[in-house]
Amino acid sequence: MKLTGILIGSNDPQRLVEFYKKVLGEPGWNEAPYTGWMVGAGTVMIGPHDDVHGANKEPGRVIWNLESDDVKADFERIRATGATVVREPYNPMGADSDQDFYLATFSDPDGNYFQIASPMQM
Repeated sequence: MKLTGILIGSNDPQRLVEFYKKVLGEPGWNEAPYTGWMVGAGTVMIGPHDDVHGANKEPGRVIWNLESDDVKADFERIRATGATVVREPYNPMGADSDQDFYLATFSDPDGNYFQIASPMQM
């Protein structure tokens, strides 16, 4: 199996679409009421969902990641869009780690967390 995409449900999907346009650029797919972007080999879709009302009450339950070759530069670019910063770039392996791996966490207008992360070495 492989992960092919995520759907972010919202009771105000257009607000999220406008936000993610600033982060991801113009969507590649827009068939109301759903809007989507190709990000690497997968998709990020936004649309309405009957089970979703208001802000996410548990934003850490599901966090999705965007891979970045330059986390610090992309962090500044995304912060400049008005995204809410949850955590500035840091090395989760510790400051003394010899691995150059960084994460930064943001919150979208519905309170969903997403991160930008250095490429992972598996």
